[in-house]
Amino acid sequence: MKIQTRPSTPSLIFIVPLLVLGNACSSIQSSQATDSDRPPNFIIILADDLGYGDLGVYGSTLIQTPNLDRMAAEGVRLTSFYSSANVCTAARGGLLTGRYPIRLDLVHDVARPSNDVGLASDEITLAEVLKSQGYHTGLVGKWHLGDKPEQSPILQGFDEFFGLLHSNDMLPLALYRGRESIEEPVDQRTLTQGYTAESVRFIEANREKPFFLYLSHTFPHVPLHVSDRFSGSSHAGLYGDVVEELDWSVGEILHTLHRLGLQEHTMVVFLSDNGPWWEGSSGNLRDRKSTAWEGGLRVPFIAWWPGVLPAGTTSDEPAMNIDLFPTFVSAAGGQVPSDRKIDGQDIFLMLRDGAGSPHEVLYLFDGDRLAAVRSGRWKLVIESKYGNALVRLNHKNSYYGKGLLFDMEKDPSENYSFTREYPDIVKRLNEFLQRGEEGLSPTIPKRMWSVPGRCQNLCVE
Repeated sequence: MKIQTRPSTPSLIFIVPLLVLGNACSSIQSSQATDSDRPPNFIIILADDLGYGDLGVYGSTLIQTPNLDRMAAEGVRLTSFYSSANVCTAARGGLLTGRYPIRLDLVHDVARPSNDVGLASDEITLAEVLKSQGYHTGLVGKWHLGDKPEQSPILQGFDEFFGLLHSNDMLPLALYRGRESIEEPVDQRTLTQGYTAESVRFIEANREKPFFLYLSHTFPHVPLHVSDRFSGSSHAGLYGDVVEELDWSVGEILHTLHRLGLQEHTMVVFLSDNGPWWEGSSGNLRDRKSTAWEGGLRVPFIAWWPGVLPAGTTSDEPAMNIDLFPTFVSAAGGQVPSDRKIDGQDIFLMLRDGAGSPHEVLYLFDGDRLAAVRSGRWKLVIESKYGNALVRLNHKNSYYGKGLLFDMEKDPSENYSFTREYPDIVKRLNEFLQRGEEGLSPTIPKRMWSVPGRCQNLCVE
């Protein structure tokens, strides 16, 4: 694998959702006075199954998240940020490679001890690119891109690994340091505290060099566990307690950066891998995890970089977790791989200057099926589930015929379709669908595009 690099630029840190900085390196340099020529640090903080409406700054009244609320007050909050998938493994693959998960063959099932699903060794991760540019890279928390020896995060660009290889509801469950199991069975009540302590140690140990920290929390994925310190702390049951402990963890990371004088050299991004599962709030969004409705794919996203990103700003421009790969690589002074399609776009100017989204269209999947497209304020939904049936909303014999068109500015809850009122918009978004078929094929199964048999009021496959 050969990765080209170019001169380095200032440092950044991202905390779950990641930001894309692209070709904005010179802009970053001119806007940030530093006492070092080293490139920026990056921190991604990823929650697992956290709902769009579970943070105070996104409308929660039962769960208190003062640290994340402060992070948003001091940074940039995106309100139309999407995951590239509605389940764990695929979402993580998209985030770390900048590619739609369907290109990675991660869309048919999540990685389990009982299967071989995982990130292919020839895929290039964000950690690999940054490591080639002199970064020290660390993963703390959940990997979930394969638990076989040849799928270890240590072989995918991470210098250090402390965490779990898969979800906490799968057995056998062991806590690893590097490639060695250090605790089995795992006391899950200690995980958030342990991840936080390890992250603080990592930052302190690498304060003099550029680093990339990927803090991938286990929770609030079920089964839920919380330390005694936070048990009963919220007004939202055990789930709320878990989220409030995650908020504490974010506060510890930000405090460490301030204590070490790294806050202006680090960009931190916070996001979730997908919408909430059995518990948690989607806010005013429709549905939840494992669907392509907004509640399954739209996630909270906060970017923090004092002195570089404007404080207290909000943008409704669409972006996706695949954008973090090109954003970080460019900010670090590198170039994205040229031997494969990188679907993500640099969103740094969107974050810093309030620019429009660099995406003409975003493709929204349900597993291996293209279920919707988002372009600007418009979203066209072409399929959903009804009971155990798959409903094709754009089939010629369907009641709707051309899908459901939603105005996401007026109706983010996806309640009312404007397919009749805006035929030109519908036509344009259907052209994007056709382009997606051509651009992503042969990875998209043909069954996504033509349904056999006859349909009555609703077309069901």
